[in-house]
Amino acid sequence: MNGTTAHPVIVVGSGPTGLLLAGDLAVAGVPVTLVEKRPHRVSNLSRAFVLHARTLEQLDARGLADELETAGRTLDRLRLFGRLTIALDTLPSRFNHLLVIPQYEVEKALHRRAEQAGVRFRYESEVTGLAQDADGVTVTVRTADGTDEELCAAYAVGTDGMRSAVRDAIGLPFPGRSVIRSVVLADVRLAEEPESLLTVNTAGDAFAFLAPFGDGYHRVIAWNRARDVPDSEPLALDEVKEVTRLALGRDYGMYDARWMSRFHSDERQAPAYRVGRVFLAGDAAHVHTPAGGQGMNTGLQDAANLSWKLAQVLHGHARPDLLDSYQDERHPVGRSVLRSSGGIVRLAMAKRPATLALRAALTTLIGVAAPARRRAIGRITGIGFRYPAPRGAHRLTGTRVPDVALAGGGRLHEALRGGKFVLITPGDHAGAGADREGRLAVERWAGDRRTVLLVRPDGYVAWAADGADAKAVDAALSAHVG
Repeated sequence: MNGTTAHPVIVVGSGPTGLLLAGDLAVAGVPVTLVEKRPHRVSNLSRAFVLHARTLEQLDARGLADELETAGRTLDRLRLFGRLTIALDTLPSRFNHLLVIPQYEVEKALHRRAEQAGVRFRYESEVTGLAQDADGVTVTVRTADGTDEELCAAYAVGTDGMRSAVRDAIGLPFPGRSVIRSVVLADVRLAEEPESLLTVNTAGDAFAFLAPFGDGYHRVIAWNRARDVPDSEPLALDEVKEVTRLALGRDYGMYDARWMSRFHSDERQAPAYRVGRVFLAGDAAHVHTPAGGQGMNTGLQDAANLSWKLAQVLHGHARPDLLDSYQDERHPVGRSVLRSSGGIVRLAMAKRPATLALRAALTTLIGVAAPARRRAIGRITGIGFRYPAPRGAHRLTGTRVPDVALAGGGRLHEALRGGKFVLITPGDHAGAGADREGRLAVERWAGDRRTVLLVRPDGYVAWAADGADAKAVDAALSAHVG
């Protein structure tokens, strides 16, 4: 395809998912253009407020987690259904907590990284068309002055949200339904400070959630099942206070609302995350209720999964069919998040005796049974997901690798920086990776472990063996690193 601009990848949408993806590609030496229909400005609005352990691990592998930890506040307890409290301080992660931080702080850090890596930003450019063939993708954008321009690339990724223009352009449906309508949002000051960092509760037909921005304002998300009105219905602060009192028993003296709105929460998932040379990630691929705070986290992990695969293929180190694994690995995770977040909402707002009984049973089970508790925590925090492994593969293949200690005082997340594969061995196999300089870090275990691990750039096991020799290691490197 011929066009006025040619970059290997065009990313559409500059939310957290698009910024992480574009930044990863640029760090890996792939020229990338990020297209955004909004003007470039710093927003104080935020949809998401929490980062879970697995996302923090991904950000740590990019050198951003410590900075964000300083900007946010940590919480080592997660409360569900009023009386169920899940301790996070036992998580097998360096980040054994929840980080409460506004989405815009995450975006600022990711934007700075992307900009420094050389991402080309195209603001005030709205996607109006997309065409693809066997050789590439052409994205038509309309600029602020009304001019249409064609941008050409080998691949395009839509990270442009629930109303994705990219998804519409490739003809993908977005099946699902609205789960909760007429949810009210407000950013307010509080005369009384809440007792907890995150405040959430349900009572009767009402639900409310409070989270701090860190600048003196709090985000309120509230819903009254008994008041189902269109999103266009005007919203007054008195209504926000009333719903909050119903759910929490008090409104904490809300005043000085700088922003208020209504919205509806959908559960939807695209049937495919890839059509030819076009991919979807984040809210363009899946949306769900805000319960569990998994939305931004799932999108960031989509980006971490796809970015290194695109880089491998574009640099000629892997065959194009590697890109098929994005669908195989991330679509089931998206489906799981839809189920878990929707389940939390339905159980939290239960009124029927059978559903109340189910909630009570699950609360008891998670509270007393360690396997059930670990499974619930693993799903919500993201550390419990594993990817499919080929038949006959080592039991560790596809599993997440925690931030293990390495010989010489280093750790895995530091070794992963720059989008590298990491080979961890009992001995020195540096010779096997010598021809893959810049794409492979060779490390040794800090202890006496005998397993050889090849860790993908997204922190999951690509290959493992117990007591492999140099020939087997080199074969694995050729197959995975290229």
